[in-house]
Amino acid sequence: MKRIVTIQDISCIGKCSLTVALPVISAMGVETAILPTAVLSTHTMFAAPAVRDLTDLIRPIAQHWEREGFSFDGIYTGYLGSAEQIALIKEFLTRFRKEKTKVILDPVMGDGGKLYAGFDAEFARRMRELLPFGDLVLPNMTEASRLTGLPYYEPADPEYKEAYVQEMLKALAGLGAGCPVITGVTFSPEKIGAYGLGPDGFFSHFADRLPVSYHGTGDLFASVCTGALARGCSAEKSVALAVDFTAECIRVTMKDPDRRRYGVNFEEALPWLIRKMEHMGEISFCG
Repeated sequence: MKRIVTIQDISCIGKCSLTVALPVISAMGVETAILPTAVLSTHTMFAAPAVRDLTDLIRPIAQHWEREGFSFDGIYTGYLGSAEQIALIKEFLTRFRKEKTKVILDPVMGDGGKLYAGFDAEFARRMRELLPFGDLVLPNMTEASRLTGLPYYEPADPEYKEAYVQEMLKALAGLGAGCPVITGVTFSPEKIGAYGLGPDGFFSHFADRLPVSYHGTGDLFASVCTGALARGCSAEKSVALAVDFTAECIRVTMKDPDRRRYGVNFEEALPWLIRKMEHMGEISFCG
């Protein structure tokens, strides 16, 4: 069985970060170890959650794993709360990334053209240092702009064109990202998806754009990409599966409007994901 480790915070209630990654990647048939960077009573869509920072445990956990001889087929990083945590994850990647280890970086920093509270330009600069480790790097357009220094445009802006997205991807690759993929890309009101740059050139995959927005869909997308890569999918097929599954989760959740604050009801859509993997072998389910 393949084994990955995912490094991010865990919210005790709410659909994001480790609360999504652990069940989704496990359902894809991949052993999922976790390295929590913080514990929150709820995700931040709820007011004033109780929070315990776990920065001081990251290095001791890594040292213990190293003594035990643990290894990972994949390493997936999500939300990191400080520049200190970025430095520790850089150290972790240096220790545990082997020749065949797939590294998936979700450089969570902001959305809608703005950084999240507590982050600044220096944090973005430090996040940039992780890009050369990443086999698959998954920023949204805001994060891609902050990483590259290129301007941020909203989809309604005349400058927001396919050439603009391609320029951003080439800039990310120039910073060392193995296969950059920008999420939340849209060129029409009807479709939304992801646009990437792989060894064979640009690729994209889109799904129907639904008239709602839910917390945690980026974490869901990155988790499916991680599970698919660990099972042997190409980046292109991993991204396509993640786009389609995220859209399916949103469709399911639309039937339950009272759940909006929690995030997507991905649990109800897991049978859809599992059906996609029926009769697959270790490598072949995306073949």
